[in-house]
Amino acid sequence: MNTIVKRRIAGFALAAGVFALDQWVKWFVVAHFHLRDIGDRVELLSFFALTRTHNYGVSLGMFTARSTEMQLALIAVTGAIALGVAVWILRERKMGDIVALALVLGGALGNIRDRTSYNYVLDYADLHFGEFRPFLIFNIADAAITIGVLIVLARSLFMREKPSPEQSPPETEPAPGAAETH
Repeated sequence: MNTIVKRRIAGFALAAGVFALDQWVKWFVVAHFHLRDIGDRVELLSFFALTRTHNYGVSLGMFTARSTEMQLALIAVTGAIALGVAVWILRERKMGDIVALALVLGGALGNIRDRTSYNYVLDYADLHFGEFRPFLIFNIADAAITIGVLIVLARSLFMREKPSPEQSPPETEPAPGAAETH
């Protein structure tokens, strides 16, 4: 098996791991911290609590799905995006990009499973400093998606490929008979 295929398999394994971790932590938080109702809260540290919320939309609560049709449309759109990311992994060659995409795919699958099972995404991680919250309440899937997207963006902005010698434009020689100027 060649290296690129191994990288892609590792990427899908990472996506499956992110999905499994996300689902397990959601179960653990609800079952062991008794976060059964919206707003239930357990303060773990002075700046971090577990607070149950339900997200019926996408990032930042945008595109809230209030009807069954809207929920199905949201599942279809996020499913299509996840499929696109999976295809991208199959086409990608660099491990850094595969890891980033795997984080996005695993997180997307975790949130899609929530939507199909509960019609909302369960969020619980509440980072706060007094009343200031730098983020909305989130979950592992959201964090994985955010980190993956940031890695993709950083790599696309800062990791430009240098052309190989075969791809470099050839040195141009003066045309025969052209006068040289000094």
